[in-house]
Amino acid sequence: MRLLYKFLIVLALIAIIFYLFSIRRVPAVIKYGVSFSKFHSDELKLDWKEVYLNLLDDLGVRNFRFTAHWPNTEPEEGKFNFKELDYQIDEARKRNASVILAVGRRLPGWPECHEPEWLKSEILNQKSDTEIIKYKQEKILKYIEVVINRYKTYENIKYWQVENEPYLAFFSRSLCGELDEEFLEKEIALVKKLDPTRLVLLTSSGEFDPWFSAYKKADVFGSSLYLYVWWKTGPFRYPITPGFFRIKQNLVDFMYGKKSKILIELSAEPWLRQPIVEAPVDVLLERMGIDKFNEMISFAAKTGFDTQYLWGAEWWYWLKKNGHTNDHWNRAKELFNSQE
Repeated sequence: MRLLYKFLIVLALIAIIFYLFSIRRVPAVIKYGVSFSKFHSDELKLDWKEVYLNLLDDLGVRNFRFTAHWPNTEPEEGKFNFKELDYQIDEARKRNASVILAVGRRLPGWPECHEPEWLKSEILNQKSDTEIIKYKQEKILKYIEVVINRYKTYENIKYWQVENEPYLAFFSRSLCGELDEEFLEKEIALVKKLDPTRLVLLTSSGEFDPWFSAYKKADVFGSSLYLYVWWKTGPFRYPITPGFFRIKQNLVDFMYGKKSKILIELSAEPWLRQPIVEAPVDVLLERMGIDKFNEMISFAAKTGFDTQYLWGAEWWYWLKKNGHTNDHWNRAKELFNSQE
């Protein structure tokens, strides 16, 4: 009997390994989108409306991820600014473009966790650490409530994204602190209560995070994909293949059941230790020239994700606007034109 049990266990392990390493279907057609933020356009000293309208009307982007950065959305306590987001979502709606709207304290763009100045200055010397955390969380939930209630009637909102890569704690621990998983669940529950008609997207790092925690809580799961990064020793390319992402998708499917998965952040701009506008152009193009840009597109096409949002569109426009190169912009235009 023991021998039979061992034999069955071996068979089960073989079946699992075969499943995980089996070739996941590579989609024949990929739906492309971009992440766009006024925040990043401002960093590049660009006219954000000009960038955005060119993404819509020149590139022909029809799938966007926007971010309701808290400092811009609530610049004064209880006083909300929706001018920029209203414009973005309205213009997208006019062109039948879909929108994923991200809410929370931790959203795309360094320094990862974004807090309004009024929150920092008001409470720093008035409360204990525990009271500060509770106070901030109350304010975060209120800001999320206001944002969701404002935009839930917009038919072109596709998903709500809650926080960004919340389980990648080591990446920004000094700025974000440790993850409060119970509070993350409160945020998700609030969004679902306010708008039970839409799905909630949670995201994870493609290279570091095993995906389990975010995947279990998500209705829709989003992964980032970065090949070229900067470590303490300098520029570095992760030694992975597209199969790495297919295996991870198979693994979470096997353990927790199948859910929609998208590549929410496909890196297509240089990873630097300084602001882009302060870096020499030759360094920028060394880190993410058209050769690496094409490599990213080709690599991602083999990962099994049929929906992919590129990161770096503001930078492509910056290159074009400043007369450095049109290569990235033109290559992106080919991608989006191929979907018409």
